[in-house]
Amino acid sequence: MTNSTDTQQHSTTRPQPEVTMLGSNELWAWLNELHISLAFTTYQTNRLFLIGCKPEGRLAVNERLFDKPMGLYAHNDSLYMACRYQLWQLENRLAAGETYQGGDRLYVPCTAYTTGDVNVHDVVLDKQQKLLFINTDFSCLATLSPGYSFQPVWQPPFISKLVAEDRCHLNGLAMQDGEPTYVTACSRTDTAAGWRNHRFDGGIVMHIPSNAIIATGLSMPHSPRWYRGKLWLLNSGTGEFGFLDGEQFIPVTFCPGFVRGLAFIGDYALVGLSKLRSTTFAGLALETRLAAEGNTSQCGLVVIDLNTGTVVHWLHIEGVVEELFDVVVLPNVCQPRAVGFQDDEIDRLVSFPDSGGLIITKPTVKRPSLSQPLSTAGLPRSLHTSAADKLTINYQRVYHLNPENLAAYESMTYPSLQSRWQTQAQRGELLAVSASVAGQMVGFAVAERFIQANVEAEELLSLFVLPAYRHQGIATTLVRHLLPTAGTHLKRDTHKA
Repeated sequence: MTNSTDTQQHSTTRPQPEVTMLGSNELWAWLNELHISLAFTTYQTNRLFLIGCKPEGRLAVNERLFDKPMGLYAHNDSLYMACRYQLWQLENRLAAGETYQGGDRLYVPCTAYTTGDVNVHDVVLDKQQKLLFINTDFSCLATLSPGYSFQPVWQPPFISKLVAEDRCHLNGLAMQDGEPTYVTACSRTDTAAGWRNHRFDGGIVMHIPSNAIIATGLSMPHSPRWYRGKLWLLNSGTGEFGFLDGEQFIPVTFCPGFVRGLAFIGDYALVGLSKLRSTTFAGLALETRLAAEGNTSQCGLVVIDLNTGTVVHWLHIEGVVEELFDVVVLPNVCQPRAVGFQDDEIDRLVSFPDSGGLIITKPTVKRPSLSQPLSTAGLPRSLHTSAADKLTINYQRVYHLNPENLAAYESMTYPSLQSRWQTQAQRGELLAVSASVAGQMVGFAVAERFIQANVEAEELLSLFVLPAYRHQGIATTLVRHLLPTAGTHLKRDTHKA
């Protein structure tokens, strides 16, 4: 069955692209039988999805926009969600037996903690109800602390310094008996973005209490979860769902996508699938296997029977959404909904003790946040730029560069220049050109001009364009501005462009 999404629209000059979902024939019946709903995030298109059941046998899909939602955690009547620079708590505002527009849960953004853009991945509550999260940019497990963006709780012993360099791509956290116990990382490197050179077999699992690496040889592992006496995880680069038996990863099910996001209910596992990106995911064993089978990567969810390892239900997603990050199960929920920031629901829905339920106040005549170019906390930044700003790409030369001041641009370099300087000395003058949209850098190219055999030469060292702005000719224009006449020594297909 095909299900169209129930979407709040923001006032823009362009309509939001359509998202379509196709569920397997028995998915609705399975959700209804277990009396559960699902929630999942996709930072690629700034969306939180809530999936439940309509009475007539169709899936209920509720979609809301947030700014880069990633890690998601469900606890009692709340959802905790990591966004670009905030951790949000969304709280159910419906009393038992109360409904709103057919929904039996209404998750309302109630509390936000500002962490800064530290690339938070998994987020959980421990047994003391303390919020813990994987701070990927700073390569540590962290929590909140008054007066600070975050407080480090633990870091891998091979990480020598807490700096915003995403040194090992620490990404996943597994709890055992309410305590943080296991983490996944893409490598054990201690250099800026060093994990990018170890995507194929550099992935590890660590045991937090002992600081021990308990599994190696994995390919971009994600989403470790302790369930029924086993540590389950996703070997994302191979597309495999499995568990650890001692130091050995035991594959259970192959999935046709980059697996990321894992949850359990009863005898079933739910696994998120993402399509393969041409750069970060290029050359992985998953890509090779899919090509050999004549298949392509998929975006969506699969339900796996833990007793047989077979996929028993699935949800395919098409349209603008190509990647998922995290998925959670919502027990005893039939049709969940959420309030976002796009329309006046968040203004008008009010409750208080002894109010007798949710109160809908009178509509506002004019909402300044929609009629004026003001920023709204939690909304994707792209919603607040004009159509002209979205289409205008500005190119600018960057002068007086050296390895030290280039460190500030590390997140916009590929291959990593900070890694390069550790093995190769600067040979000559560094040249750079940036591309920006609405004042935000979206692309960056760096080259080096030097003398070789008494002849002046130029080499392209780094070329990077943000994923949302690729396939628009930005990379080609950056190189043309940077090296208008010279050839380059580095092939284009090695860059994030």
